[in-house]
Amino acid sequence: MFKNFKTFSHDTGEARIHGVTGGSGPPLLLLHGYPQTHVMWHKVAPVLAGHFTIVAADLRGYGRSSKPPTSADHSPYSKRAMAADMVSVMQSFGHRRFRVAAHDRGARVAHRLALDWPDRVERLAVLDIAPTREMYRGTTEGFARAYWHWFFLIQPAPFPERMIAADPDAYWIKKCGSGSAGLSPFTPAALDDYLAAFRDPATIHASCEDYRAGAGIDIAHDDADGDRKLACPVLALWGRTGAIEAHFDCLDLWRRRAEHVSGEALPGGHYLAEECPDLVCEHFLKFFR
Repeated sequence: MFKNFKTFSHDTGEARIHGVTGGSGPPLLLLHGYPQTHVMWHKVAPVLAGHFTIVAADLRGYGRSSKPPTSADHSPYSKRAMAADMVSVMQSFGHRRFRVAAHDRGARVAHRLALDWPDRVERLAVLDIAPTREMYRGTTEGFARAYWHWFFLIQPAPFPERMIAADPDAYWIKKCGSGSAGLSPFTPAALDDYLAAFRDPATIHASCEDYRAGAGIDIAHDDADGDRKLACPVLALWGRTGAIEAHFDCLDLWRRRAEHVSGEALPGGHYLAEECPDLVCEHFLKFFR
């Protein structure tokens, strides 16, 4: 799925990060969401590689990246720790300053990366999310029903892990196939990769830890920032038939956390990079160039 890309494995000191890199031009980091891998970019990365040096990585806890032990406060799966992994990865390739495009959980990592390392991120594009703290603060019944997994996955271990591990394929298909597009965005090869990765009990546990951190230590980090906003330009794209459109004012929430925000809804659901890759590429090329 990534012809002419090279695989890499980089040890950050806390985690070993797996991914692919290819193309030429200014560096662009691509981060995936839950419960996927870097493979979610397979329709987009080859196009972008004609203009940028692409680095598409599996977040710690996901895919072929390592799953470090956790702690009582879930800090090993904080977005701060996951963002530091990606700074290390990019530094290993000599990319001190770079652009970032990210989806779902990866976009939450990218948000923290741009806050903690403002000198590293030139521009940030996020797919189908609003900021984590602001989403939790705006919880309504409709949002809770649409994002039921947020509240399920943060339950204390090992309850959600045991429930998911009983039939991880069924869980994955229910979670990712219940949107407006069903399973149609996922090619057979990509779906096989996602399911194979998610069958690993260590991945299931690590992904729960990601959400537990999101509901606790990540919000504490956000609160500690006070009124500080992202200085880099932010492009927010979201699905017109998805939950963000239905339950949030995406641009308003991002403007509470960033100085320069643009964006719009695209004709699709949550998995935009696989559902409408041509439109995503069009927006990314215009924004990042």
